[in-house]
This record gives sequence, structure tokens and C-alpha cells, in this order.
Amino acid sequence: QVQLVESGGGSVQAGGSLRLSCAASTFTAMRSCMGWFRQAPGKEREGVATFYRGDVRYADSVKGRFTISQDNAQNTLYLQMNSLKPEDSAKYYCAADYSRAVVLGSCPSIDIIDYQYRGQGTQVTVSS
Repeated sequence: QVQLVESGGGSVQAGGSLRLSCAASTFTAMRSCMGWFRQAPGKEREGVATFYRGDVRYADSVKGRFTISQDNAQNTLYLQMNSLKPEDSAKYYCAADYSRAVVLGSCPSIDIIDYQYRGQGTQVTVSS
């Protein structure tokens, strides 16, 4: 069983930055398609960014502002968020999908959100 633990959320003003971390319990997670997702109150969960073997994808709403990266030695996935906007406020989740990575040889499209494993999330609040 893969466990994912997010950290780094918090409250910032618009224009500020935060760095989210996702610690994975096993090396298998780091060989998976990994991604960040978010869900704001009253809204559906949406994909933010995905990472698989250096191939990165971003939602249009965060391109140029967010950067996803992975440290295999630390079994950790990161999301650097710059130029934050109030509409970025949400609970951010880390997720991993090993099966899809094996079958597809890549992550699925950014709108696919039903990954095999997901963390408990970390809250990000951006004030105007």
C-alpha cells in the first residue's frame, strides 16, 4: 500500500509563493505517474500538474506559475507555486498511479483525477 503525505500548505497573500511537498512511503510511488490535484469548496476536483519520468503537464490555469518536480532520492514530489491568486485557494492533494504509468508509458491527461493512491491533502488559502 502506498502512502502519500502532503505538507507545505498555508495562507498567503495574492502574488505570494508556497512550496508543497508530498512524501511517498515506497519507491514504487516514485516510479508511478504522480500528480497534484486540488478541490475548492463547492467545486469539482481538478488536475493541477503531473509528472512521469521527467514528462510534466500542467493545467492551463497554472502554466507559467507552478512547477512540479520530483526527488527520487527523497521519495518526494514537490509543487512550487508562484504568483498565487485567490482562485488557487483549495485543498491540494498528491496522488500516484502505478498501473496507468505501466500501461500508458506516461501519465493520463490532466483531466483524469481518479488515481490509485491519494494523500489526505493540504490546505492552500490565498487572500486578495
